[in-house]
Amino acid sequence: MTTKNLLLELFVEELPPKALKKLGEAFAAVLADSLKTQGLAAADAAVTHFASPRRLAVHVTSVAAQAADKSVSAKLMPVTVGLNAEGQATPALLKKLAALGADASVVPGLKRAMDGKAEALFFESMVTGVTLKDGLQKALEESLARLPIPKVMSYQLGAESGCELPGWTSVSFVRPAHSLLALHGSEVVPVSVLGLKAGNTTQGHRFEAKVSPVVIADADHYADTLRTDGAVIASFAERRAEIVRQLAAAAARVGHGARAIDDEALLDEVTGLVERPNVLVCSFEDQFLAVPQECLILTMKANQKYFPLLDAQGRLSNQFLVVSNISPEDASAVIGGNERVVRPRLADAKFFFDQDRKKSLESRVDGLSKVVYHNKLGTQGQRLERVRDIAKVIVELLALSGEAQREGLAGQADAAARLAKTDLVTDMVGEFPELQGIMGGYYARHDGLGEHIAYAIEDHYKPRFAGDDLPRNSAGVVVALADKLETLVGMFGIGNLPTGDKDPFALRRHALGVIRMLVEKDLPLDLSLLLPATVPAFGALITDATPALADFFYDRLAGSLREQGYSAQEVDAVLALRPKRLGDVPKRLLAVRAFAALPESAALAAANKRIGNILKKADGDVDPHVSPVLLVEAAEKNLHAAMQTVLPLAQARWEAGDYTASLQSLAELRTPVDAFFEDVMVNAEALDLRLNRLGLLKSLHIAMNRVADLSKLAS
Repeated sequence: MTTKNLLLELFVEELPPKALKKLGEAFAAVLADSLKTQGLAAADAAVTHFASPRRLAVHVTSVAAQAADKSVSAKLMPVTVGLNAEGQATPALLKKLAALGADASVVPGLKRAMDGKAEALFFESMVTGVTLKDGLQKALEESLARLPIPKVMSYQLGAESGCELPGWTSVSFVRPAHSLLALHGSEVVPVSVLGLKAGNTTQGHRFEAKVSPVVIADADHYADTLRTDGAVIASFAERRAEIVRQLAAAAARVGHGARAIDDEALLDEVTGLVERPNVLVCSFEDQFLAVPQECLILTMKANQKYFPLLDAQGRLSNQFLVVSNISPEDASAVIGGNERVVRPRLADAKFFFDQDRKKSLESRVDGLSKVVYHNKLGTQGQRLERVRDIAKVIVELLALSGEAQREGLAGQADAAARLAKTDLVTDMVGEFPELQGIMGGYYARHDGLGEHIAYAIEDHYKPRFAGDDLPRNSAGVVVALADKLETLVGMFGIGNLPTGDKDPFALRRHALGVIRMLVEKDLPLDLSLLLPATVPAFGALITDATPALADFFYDRLAGSLREQGYSAQEVDAVLALRPKRLGDVPKRLLAVRAFAALPESAALAAANKRIGNILKKADGDVDPHVSPVLLVEAAEKNLHAAMQTVLPLAQARWEAGDYTASLQSLAELRTPVDAFFEDVMVNAEALDLRLNRLGLLKSLHIAMNRVADLSKLAS
């Protein structure tokens, strides 16, 4: 069967840049998978996707003009239903065959085979392979139907589409589509979609294409022809790489160690805005550098899609990079235009910064009482007081553990918590909400509050995302914990829980933030005490939902640990005990991993599981007490003697926090444990013997499961 490469392109108006990468990948993946499923393309066919601001395209290698015929076996019915006692077809069988386009003449050739416990009849036939025209039409329609379109728009088809009623026929798509290109080798595949019929032409760059339309000779020359005749880099990945190269080259020309700011999301968005990138160096007045660089960077990135330039020390310079979609011989007009556009934005930022510093953060506290936080939880002012109360609880718990100087930390944490949200009512944060916390830190320094409180205010939103830094000082950690716990306890307390696809208050992210601080800072905070201790701050506004919230925390922790590379068995073994101090979890996981590598681990894990099952079936709670005089069998005496040596050592190591050594101590019990189960009847008829043996197993079970539930390691 001869094959040719296939190229399909849908040419449209400018697609949403933030969604372009996903649109291009999904368009190609679904279409190629459909062709493979229909037998038109091999399972290992190479698939290349293209996505530019005005096109989605896919290239698939080795696509057949028609799929191969294939044998199909259709189950009809049980033999006892399809054939009578004389072996003749029943009316039910004839009706079924008629539905498949066959008649009674095929009955003698029907295949018999066992289907479960009964013998059934099967009708085998050859199905003609689908043609490329029909198969590609189906694949194209599936691909468009499954595109992750942010928002669908409806529009009317024009006369150029060939529809009978131009201006009256509506279609729906992410953007109006203008042409369809479908080539199998050099032959046009006559498919249609969105009122468009396939051809072999497309359009190039709006201003710099050499010809219009651009004729594509065959599927394999699509990208090259578009580049030369259309002035378009069709591949998203190639265009992105070209932008990265040009950004680095432009920064090198500026010199002094300059580099463009690293922002993957901005890079993807700009790649979705240009068809042939041209990076230019622009600048603004030095006076604007007096404004915090976060403000300037944000306005350049968010509003203008520019790449700010940082110097060798990471400080913002007065130069920035623009990715233009045109390449004029004289770029001065483009550079000047971009500089004029950005200047008012920077001037606004400077104005907001100057105005905000005329009022202290302390003077803005009362203004928070006018900002609604949640209709069931009150204003930001009320929330502020709850965060302060929770921060005090956290400081008390830390002080009890000897990990914090209560007076100094309490004062800093309370001052930071009181002012942490005040930048919400500043002009700068009103214009750029992304700067909340950051601007609070700048204004705190301006008010003379010192670096500790400034850092705590700035950091109390951290970690904002996966991989973000944690707060830099203890006061920042306390306020960050209090802030996130207030959100979690409050939302759970009013029943505002996240669903499978919706989490408007970012409760999952807040929970992971709390977990990271507890684990990475190794804070001596007991989760079972910490969560209930936050509830009184809400008064009668909420019900206590901390048990459900605790489950939520451990679920988030389990998922996070699996993402970090720990196995499901390791995670389940440690979290089955619900460790109260999450800072211990990494040490427990490493201990479990080291134990699992021991040759004795499998047998001990299986024994532990067996012991657990025995204890569950026992009547009532088993007393872990053991009376040596009731140990009659040699195997139970030997196990008890081994436990007298091993368990105190394991206990001492556990108390010292050496979980790995504690678990490894248990390896010496393998032989006596195996012998015990081989030679001893636990459920002896004599009650005193039975209770004593259960007590022995209970003592062993407690000792074995201090670090983790070892039964989870049993296969």
